[in-house]
Amino acid sequence: MKALVTGASSGIGRDLAIELSEKGYDLILVSRNKEKLQEVASKIKTNTKVIAMNLEDEENCKKLYEDLKEESIDILINNAGFGLKGEFVNADLDKEIRMIKTNVTAVHILTKLFLRDMVKRDKGIILNVASIAGFMPGPLMSTYYSTKAYVVRLTEAIKEELKHKKSNVQISILCPGPVDTNFNKVSGADFKVKSLSSKYVAKYTVKKMLKGKFIIIPGFGTKALKPLAKIIPDNIIMKFVYKVH
Repeated sequence: MKALVTGASSGIGRDLAIELSEKGYDLILVSRNKEKLQEVASKIKTNTKVIAMNLEDEENCKKLYEDLKEESIDILINNAGFGLKGEFVNADLDKEIRMIKTNVTAVHILTKLFLRDMVKRDKGIILNVASIAGFMPGPLMSTYYSTKAYVVRLTEAIKEELKHKKSNVQISILCPGPVDTNFNKVSGADFKVKSLSSKYVAKYTVKKMLKGKFIIIPGFGTKALKPLAKIIPDNIIMKFVYKVH
């Protein structure tokens, strides 16, 4: 059994990799930081390969697939991504474009290419890491929330297509709230709510994913936000999110 995890050098990606290794999966870990990947690999009991690669570049995404397509990946976890806090009018445009390429384009490319092979084999699991942010508008983090909305809708649509094909391939989506990871430092976010530990999120996620759960939302408080986001008017949600940030 083999799993490919992007964004595996820290936080949720690192802990998902460690948790999967406990389940007996060999790992292929991808991130820009080779040194940190090697640190993660040193904590993993199963066979592990590390690949230092920047997935902002779509050609790198295609190369990653070409290099690994003969590996028969059983689980693909699209976790690479980052956020950026600030008013849309003032946010750094270059960073926003990088974010869109990482959070959206890379997820799109890797999902499509590896899914094609999984459909042919009629087995496999893809986990796309989104966020509870994908279900609501996000003032002060507008681009990040929008990228996660794309991941949510893309994954939902693929799930329905697989259902109609009667495919045995599973696709799931992880939608956590705030998690205590390096994400907060990189994005500049300071959430006014309690964060979950990445170890808890990883353990919960792997358990639910392997049981076939589609939308995975760790934490009781975060779970409550999804139905509320459907019934509470957007103008109220936007005020709430603004205050949270």
